[in-house]
Amino acid sequence: MPQLLKSTLLVLTALFPIVNPLGSAPLFLSLTRYYTADQRMILSRRIALNSIALIVASYFVGSHILDFFGISIPVVQVGGGMVLASTGWALLKQKDEDDTKAGVHRNVDTNDLFQKAFYPLTLPLTVGPGSISVAITLGANDPHHEHSILYSMIGAVIGAVLIAGTVFLCYAFADRLAEVLGATSMAVIMRLSSFLLVCIGTQIIWNGLSAMLKSLPATGHPG
Repeated sequence: MPQLLKSTLLVLTALFPIVNPLGSAPLFLSLTRYYTADQRMILSRRIALNSIALIVASYFVGSHILDFFGISIPVVQVGGGMVLASTGWALLKQKDEDDTKAGVHRNVDTNDLFQKAFYPLTLPLTVGPGSISVAITLGANDPHHEHSILYSMIGAVIGAVLIAGTVFLCYAFADRLAEVLGATSMAVIMRLSSFLLVCIGTQIIWNGLSAMLKSLPATGHPG
């Protein structure tokens, strides 16, 4: 049982600050501003399920998949960081919503909703390259002793479910948060969150590049 609690807390404390559902809620609302409340609820539920799948898959088989294709975690950080930074930049340049169109909603097919739920709303907005690389690292360094591996697996799944639950709550009720804060405050928060997304993506790129540069063989100069 201590191993179960330890694994749950490890996944929760390591990934929750990176996923940051509350900080991502304004971005989610900005990307879904023309959808109805029911459509956002469907999206939130699917994003939560996608988040569980991504975190659990990264934790258990992420390192094996990377080994199979010969891809290192720093390369994942660089590639994923570029996607994250570009998403943040696109949101940063996005024009403010026209108040005259605030009540306009789009007729969207459920399949289209589910496609958008994965990209870009789950990946990279919610579970981005930082979360994936951390989950892979946690899974690769998890002790695989016979007496504790089951508890570690269950703990990792519980941690992922708890994180996904907070994602669902923050996203599903993002419009309520917007009503409380007001349009001006939400616009400011959205711009700041977009800028932070660019900064986080750039930092992830730098972390990957730094790791790759350190792995280069040292070149000695002839005496």
